[in-house]
Amino acid sequence: MILETFSPKETEEFAYKLGQEAKKGSIICLSGDLGVGKTVFTRGFAKGLGVTDEYITSPTFTIINEYEGRLNLYHFDVYRIGSIEEMDDTGYEDYFFGDGVCLVEWAELVEEIIPENAVWIKIEKDLSKGDEYRKITVRGDL
Repeated sequence: MILETFSPKETEEFAYKLGQEAKKGSIICLSGDLGVGKTVFTRGFAKGLGVTDEYITSPTFTIINEYEGRLNLYHFDVYRIGSIEEMDDTGYEDYFFGDGVCLVEWAELVEEIIPENAVWIKIEKDLSKGDEYRKITVRGDL
């Protein structure tokens, strides 16, 4: 599926709908350049899961943020992970195979440990279509 959005609000609304559809054990792999809107997407996705925390941020230094909702959200940012061994230290398997939903930013950096049933979402800019334009490509089924 490919979707085009023209504002952060549209991106967040699309992610909200995906969050509403997410099931226990879902793993969402989110990729895109810095500043493309991964955190905006995550905020909408979290709301769709019933997360009420208004302060959704990318866990760049902590690696994992946990949020309670209809389904708990485990938000990973693996940008600073240097090896799979470092991922092992996070206890990622408990999250990936637990009862919540995992959203992994920069998942392509640890692709070898991502389960086959993961949903891959890529967000891209195209400045020729405007500063707020985003192309969102979704591969896989929630």
